[in-house]
Amino acid sequence: MNLWRPPQLHRRRFLSSLAAAISSPLFASEKTAGFRFIAANDLHYDSDPCRPWFTRMVEQMRASVPDAAFCLLCGDLANTGQSDQLLAIREIFAGLQIPIHAVPGNHDHPDADASPESYDAAFPGQRNYRFEHAGWQFLGLDTTMGTGYDKTTIAASTLEWLDTQRLDPAQPTVCFTHFPVGGTVPHVPLNAPDLVQRLLRLNLRGVLSGHWHGSSETPAGSALMTTNRCCARVRNNHDRSPLKGWFVCEASPDGKLNRRFVEYKQSA
Repeated sequence: MNLWRPPQLHRRRFLSSLAAAISSPLFASEKTAGFRFIAANDLHYDSDPCRPWFTRMVEQMRASVPDAAFCLLCGDLANTGQSDQLLAIREIFAGLQIPIHAVPGNHDHPDADASPESYDAAFPGQRNYRFEHAGWQFLGLDTTMGTGYDKTTIAASTLEWLDTQRLDPAQPTVCFTHFPVGGTVPHVPLNAPDLVQRLLRLNLRGVLSGHWHGSSETPAGSALMTTNRCCARVRNNHDRSPLKGWFVCEASPDGKLNRRFVEYKQSA
């Protein structure tokens, strides 16, 4: 009796078919998946009256992007670098129920010469560091020089850290700093081009910064270096905008980084 048998695939045809199947959306790995995250800067937590301000802000952040993967805090978490200010921000932002990744700002130093020990205690290991999410790499860099706010330089230790890391030049990369590192906005560190030169060796998709409380965009290769308005209760914006708020950022599967400003509703 003759039984029908399926034709055998040639080995090359089989491997080609398998490769096509694996590359289809059904087999897409998490490395190709898009995701969203929050980026905020210049909180300047000062004292207890700031607590309800930021508690409401965290509630609105959660509502603005319920599926956020994590939150970036781009420096000046505290107003005068005091331990109670930094711990309050850590406690309140834990309400997002997602990982918090911060970098220090000049206001997170207690004085001109002291290292930010209170910052290090509240956010350990978050000065110069790297983390990965869904195939993207994120670089948090310390761009501060004590409490200096203008005509500063990025520490040699930060540049050396970049030089000694085994960073994947092909991975989509986002850098977040406190000081702006490009463009014509005020307070760009004097040696910022040295940092940007290093970043452009990578597959840079964006740089998110604060310090100058205002909206700005500067092209860098195929990326944008941006600053944003502040989130502070006790400080105003330098661009004279009355708006306070944060970015909702979307990392798309095709390697693009999109940003959307979300206004904080102060009377909510």
